[in-house]
Amino acid sequence: MIPPGFHLLVICLRHNDVMIRGLGLYSPTDAFDILDAQVGDSYDPGAVGDMLIGARDRAADIPDAFVWVGLFEPSRQELQTVAEAFDLDHLLVEDAANSAQRPKFELDDHGHGLVIVKVLDYVESTSDVNTGQVGIFVGPNYVITVRFGSTEDLRTIRARIQGSPNLRAMGPIGVLYAILDSVVDGYVAVSDEVSVDIENLETQVFSTEYSMSSVDQIYRLKRENVEIRRATNPLTPLAQHLTGRLVPWVPTELDPYFRDIGDHILRVSDAVESADNLLMTLLMASTSLQDLQQNQDMRKISGWVAIAAVPTMIAGIYGMNFDFMPELHQPWGYPLVLLLMGGSCFAIYRAFKRSGWL
Repeated sequence: MIPPGFHLLVICLRHNDVMIRGLGLYSPTDAFDILDAQVGDSYDPGAVGDMLIGARDRAADIPDAFVWVGLFEPSRQELQTVAEAFDLDHLLVEDAANSAQRPKFELDDHGHGLVIVKVLDYVESTSDVNTGQVGIFVGPNYVITVRFGSTEDLRTIRARIQGSPNLRAMGPIGVLYAILDSVVDGYVAVSDEVSVDIENLETQVFSTEYSMSSVDQIYRLKRENVEIRRATNPLTPLAQHLTGRLVPWVPTELDPYFRDIGDHILRVSDAVESADNLLMTLLMASTSLQDLQQNQDMRKISGWVAIAAVPTMIAGIYGMNFDFMPELHQPWGYPLVLLLMGGSCFAIYRAFKRSGWL
């Protein structure tokens, strides 16, 4: 029996750059910490390997128990140590070690294999979307999570597993569900925040306060929307299978919950497509408004140039120093020419003003 009252403890195997963030043993009746907090600050592959093998064997001796090992940005040597302890497929290990790996589900009919998903986080202060990655190895009596990026860690999910005997009874699939549920809820939250930003931008583009900075905001939001697309698009086929109950490794008890995850993924995927279309429309509208503004500026410039051309032409004629001009020697000649200039400019100004050029 697992001693009552024990709980999962986040531990450190390295002083500055923590690789193993959590190591716990779970069963339907309880969850407890395997290691003492005084493990040490230096990384010893042999000691770590023996420790992990011991944890795996201990889980095998307890009915329906499993081990959860949480890794944070491990090196290839460190990940290889874990892979040897749990006999992981080397190709899947290579995928998990790649922080830029495309999201994927490689699970057999028993739900064993590797799942890689992107983790999204919306930064309110800058309206940016940060992207992390979680790789989840699922085996018969173990779960190994490999996390990259500065996004939120998995402590809240560990606490949820500790407090839910039903999820622990589902074994590693229960942990997989809890992680996917949290990750996909993050997709929905980020998608909603980006939608709010797009609505605000739409109001700004079609307002009287339109500025050239709107184009930069459109491109920035398109980039953020691409981040969401990269995270959700590879999961769309799986979401369709989950909603259609076509996934054999989903337990009957968790089937409604996995279908809910599938619904959320499809919802976010649709929202991404709508946002992309709307941003493209806003970009075209913004470009048209820029062209319209430039045309209006050119018309104003052309109007003022036309007004200035009249006195310039008259002054040019009288500046040619011809002596045989009847009004040149008349006392009313100079005022008449000034009046002609002013009247002509005023008439042209009125014409441009009525036509909307000025």
